[in-house]
Amino acid sequence: MVLSPRQTSPVTGNPVPEYYIHADSRHFRDTSGRTVLLRGINLASSAKTPKGQPGQQLAGFWQHAKDGQLSFVGRVLDIEDGSADIHLQRLRSWGFNCLRYVTTWESIEHQGPGKYDRDYIDYTVKLLRKCKEYGFRVYIDPHQDLWSRFAGGSGAPYWTLLACGLEPEHFTATNAAFIQCEWPESEGGPANYPDMIWATNYSRLACQTLFTLFFAGRDYAPKCVIDGVNIQDYLQDHYLAAYTELGRAIAAEGDLLDECVIGWDSFNEPNAGFLSVEDLAVYGKETVLRVGAMPTPFQGLRLGMGDKVDGIEHYKFGSLGPKKDGTVSVDPQGKRAWLDSMAEANGSPYGWTRGPDWELGKCIWAQHGVWDPETDELLIPDYFHVYRGAGSPSSRSTPAAERAVDFGADYWLPHWRRYAQTVRKFHPEAILFIHSPVFQVPPKIEGPEIAGRAAHSTHFYDGLTLVTKHWNWFNADALGILRGKYASVLLGVKVGEAAIRKCMRDQLGMLRQDGLDALGAFPSMMGEIGIPFDLDGKKAYRDGDYTAQTRALDASMNACDGENLFNYSIWTYCPDNSHEWSDLWNGEDLSVYSVDDAAKMLSVRASTSQLDLVGKIPKSRARATSKASSARSSVYSSRATTPNGSAARIPSTSNLSQSLSSITSTSLTAPSSFTDSPISSSSPLPLPLKSASPGPYQSINLNDGARALCAFVRPYPLKTVGTPIDLNFDIKSSVFTLTVRVDADDVADQNLPTEVYVPLVHYAAFPSRVSRQVQTDLKSQLDSVAEYPPSSLFGPEKDSPGTEGDPYGATLDLPDEGEDDPAALALKVKVTAGRWETEGQILRWYYPRPTSGSMTLKLEISRMNGAIPTWVAQAGARSSDSGYAGFADGTGGYGEWFFGNRLRHSIVIASAVAGALFLFIR
Repeated sequence: MVLSPRQTSPVTGNPVPEYYIHADSRHFRDTSGRTVLLRGINLASSAKTPKGQPGQQLAGFWQHAKDGQLSFVGRVLDIEDGSADIHLQRLRSWGFNCLRYVTTWESIEHQGPGKYDRDYIDYTVKLLRKCKEYGFRVYIDPHQDLWSRFAGGSGAPYWTLLACGLEPEHFTATNAAFIQCEWPESEGGPANYPDMIWATNYSRLACQTLFTLFFAGRDYAPKCVIDGVNIQDYLQDHYLAAYTELGRAIAAEGDLLDECVIGWDSFNEPNAGFLSVEDLAVYGKETVLRVGAMPTPFQGLRLGMGDKVDGIEHYKFGSLGPKKDGTVSVDPQGKRAWLDSMAEANGSPYGWTRGPDWELGKCIWAQHGVWDPETDELLIPDYFHVYRGAGSPSSRSTPAAERAVDFGADYWLPHWRRYAQTVRKFHPEAILFIHSPVFQVPPKIEGPEIAGRAAHSTHFYDGLTLVTKHWNWFNADALGILRGKYASVLLGVKVGEAAIRKCMRDQLGMLRQDGLDALGAFPSMMGEIGIPFDLDGKKAYRDGDYTAQTRALDASMNACDGENLFNYSIWTYCPDNSHEWSDLWNGEDLSVYSVDDAAKMLSVRASTSQLDLVGKIPKSRARATSKASSARSSVYSSRATTPNGSAARIPSTSNLSQSLSSITSTSLTAPSSFTDSPISSSSPLPLPLKSASPGPYQSINLNDGARALCAFVRPYPLKTVGTPIDLNFDIKSSVFTLTVRVDADDVADQNLPTEVYVPLVHYAAFPSRVSRQVQTDLKSQLDSVAEYPPSSLFGPEKDSPGTEGDPYGATLDLPDEGEDDPAALALKVKVTAGRWETEGQILRWYYPRPTSGSMTLKLEISRMNGAIPTWVAQAGARSSDSGYAGFADGTGGYGEWFFGNRLRHSIVIASAVAGALFLFIR
């Protein structure tokens, strides 16, 4: 028997199982040849901190760092109390099919070099098995921010900082790093830790030193030898060994690799440290975000040695960006950011031995001749700007021209190759998600490590919204500005929502092209994308209005669509997010879920019985087949077949609920039955949260703790026969379009369909049965009919009377005592060829293949009677406090005002550019 290329491994040439995902072209594909789109979420940001030690808590922070008595078991999801099942089912019901599983080096090796936390490794294996049971494809994220919790971020264990000769307990005093739990009470304590000040740590001594040593210690710090090897090799060896330990445990299970864990991301958001800094005496291009006291690199070196330094610039960051508000003096009172000279007089508590040339208590960069602490003289300002590795003038006996260091090519890429070789040993078929330095043009990535199993992984955040905590009516093309796309920075500013959305999509297109240029024809994964939910001083937490968040998140999600067709994992899901402490890390509040929002919904449901969110889902499976349309037809199918094959007219009257019980059609269908066993990856996506109540019904609660639900729950093609070439979804109209190019040899099986996730969130026949927010809105609109005309409540009137868009209709879809199925979908479907059917939240589209050449087909889905008004209002209305109206078209209304007021124009430009450029270091 001759196997097709899709049935064999590009690594070994051996036959592959049906669940195998190929990654040797621009799109992921299954073994049948269908294009697979992976869309999911990061699980979970809570993995950054150990159990019982949230980022704002100082008690135990240093004590447990030293004694190693901490645990990360349960910090992704809690398996023991059963809540892991609830969270995973919720994520699955929202349509996600992929998880970026967040781990940290610290969670594996926090007790000391070579001492692995077996309980955590066992826990990870158990939770991955849960993920498999719920049908998720997973890729592992070795996460870090700012190197470590003890440098103000997350990732590496405490002992790695000591290995580098640093004293992290003095970082706050020396301004080497700001740590949330040490934020002084005189300035409001951890609760008032300034927004985004954590990110300035990238430009401070601790992170600059740590990243430089990890990636380039051999060339820039050759005197730093520990246990007979340079600090670079010491750190990388332990890092790779720790993840080998985790990988081997997952592999030992026998049925997790490839079926569930499809691959491994690389070092998260790699940072160059000091590398590429042109002049240590001044702020460089890498010091974009400025908050608080901002020493230059050289001032930071002096502070690290305990010197009092005057004239340090101080910045405040407000709604209009960073602003210098004076200079300050910082006096560490003699404390140094370096380990005391006697710290290891009797040997290190971790058992290592330093080389004789490494002098503790003294700045390692002074030891390498960069500056003189005795005279405070900067000796080699461009020490980190010049390449000092193999082949450089400093490494050869004959003179040669100096060149600037290229962090990506010179140091990140060699590390990635070591990591890739390591992963291949315990996971030969791994898809390597290659995460190059953020926003930098990646170097050419070639070599045997790729083995036809790779994807380019990148990140994107709307920097202006992230930093200002406000959804603005302007933004900036950060990537275009950084890469010299515009003759003037002013031309990179985009005004109006339409222009902003197009700009974001264009930027993601550039990032996708980066991957194709560097790696070749391999898939693209947006590893992180998201928005802060604590906009406008946490206004939404007081009034429940997530309109700004919805519009901001929709703009980012929309950027992944179009011709970009990004796979993505949203940042983030945090199971213990709260309104007070956010994601429990540095004040970040990007979780699409919050326990406080869930609690608020439960409170409303308990107090308002007539607006109870719980709907009823019959356990019987409803399934039907659409009427086939001709290959050239572009007319909506308005008829569906009943189980006995007779035609039934899909109702479009106000009495829609009464008609539902008489037909079972693809336009109005129920999900597949729930069972007590978890679902598989091939099962239709379920509805959320099974009820414990007896009887033939289950509960629906799509809003359970979700924020901006309609923005991140979106239709998309799960598996496509052929190649998707364009994808769009508009919340305000509910219109989803998919364009597919089909080649004669795309798939061998002519009976395979394209499968599209059609979320109940947007296409429910009875939306008030699945969303408390919609219920409340509809009830208030009924109460307001006498005072306000219908158009002011719902927008344009719909074609058919008595729909949700018409308050004078019969029911307005409020709950009653009837047996109407809340899981029913109300679909209008247009296809250029073929037939379609639905099961649960999955639409299957069958169409003919060309006998030769290729053909282009299109699918369009919308909701009968129009989009759900609640989502229309959230996605389309201008925020009431913006002070400006009529900007919806993204072109007019403000041109004359914007370009006329020059002073405000200049301030706005500075804000937009500074905020957006934050993505460069993010």
